[in-house]
Parts: sequence; C-alpha cells; structure tokens
Amino acid sequence: MPATYLIAIGTNLGDRLENLQRGLALLRERLQPQEMRSGGLYETAPVDCAPGTQAFFNSVIQLTAVCTPQELHGHLQAIEQAMGRPSVREKNAPRALDLDLLYAGDFVSDDPVLTVPHPRLHLRRFVLQPLADLCPALVLPGHQRSIQQHLEALTDDPAEVRLVEKDWMKPL
Repeated sequence: MPATYLIAIGTNLGDRLENLQRGLALLRERLQPQEMRSGGLYETAPVDCAPGTQAFFNSVIQLTAVCTPQELHGHLQAIEQAMGRPSVREKNAPRALDLDLLYAGDFVSDDPVLTVPHPRLHLRRFVLQPLADLCPALVLPGHQRSIQQHLEALTDDPAEVRLVEKDWMKPL
C-alpha cells in the first residue's frame, strides 16, 4: 500500500543544486515513487557551523511510495552515504546531502534511530517554509497547530531564509 512521506533535503557543500538533484535521482532510483513534488528551494546561513562554512540550500520533498517508514529511513541513510556523508561525523559538519524523514502520515516513533514526526521541525524556518509551500494546513501528529501556524509563530527574522527558486525539482 503506498504511503505519503515528507522529507527535508539540504546541502552546503560544492555545487549545492547538483547535490540536491543527484540525491533526488537516487531517491527515484531506489524508491520508484508514484508521486514526488517539492516545496521551494531556500538558502539559509549556516548556524553553529565552523567559520567560512557555505550557506545551505534546503527544501522539503513530498513523495508517495510503497515502503514502511523504517525502510524509507534506511534508503535515506544509504543515499546520504552514497553522496559521501560519513556515518560518524561532527555535529553541524558540512555535508553534500542531508535527508531527514519529517512526517509519515499517522506513524509516530520516538525511537532514537527514527523519530517521527521530526522533533524540531516546528522550530526551524528552513524546514517550515518549504513545508508550508507543500501543505500549509497539515497538522502533525501530536501537534495542535498547522504548519502555517507554526511558521507564523516563529520569532526569528524571515529574511534569514531566502527563496532561491520556486520550481527547482526536475519532474519525474
């Protein structure tokens, strides 16, 4: 049975757009999604990173595929590793690709290996903004507010997350 997932995708190394496109190609190859679309592509200054770290490109992907959340998580980790991300790394280290499972329908898990919904997504503009492009009325399991309401409740400067391109994802 197909399930719909929301995945945060980001990068801050090298040709960032190429990294994202390559990551999407690997997702398509591994999962053969029935549907795949994205929120806008946003650039964000690095936070708590080493001086001179390149800014991040961030977006959110919505896909429908036949797999469990655990299987999807395994695919996401394998894709990150295929793109050069070491399994042991410093916190906030630069990376060619970062993939985080944000949402998996009614599935909820607080397992340290796979926590869904993502525990901090409602606090991060660089996640909420592209997520609101896709599904502003979505209320995550365990939350009272919609994605749009979480976004509006943030107190940081909205200008710190800059739209780069609305339609950046190559079609299926």
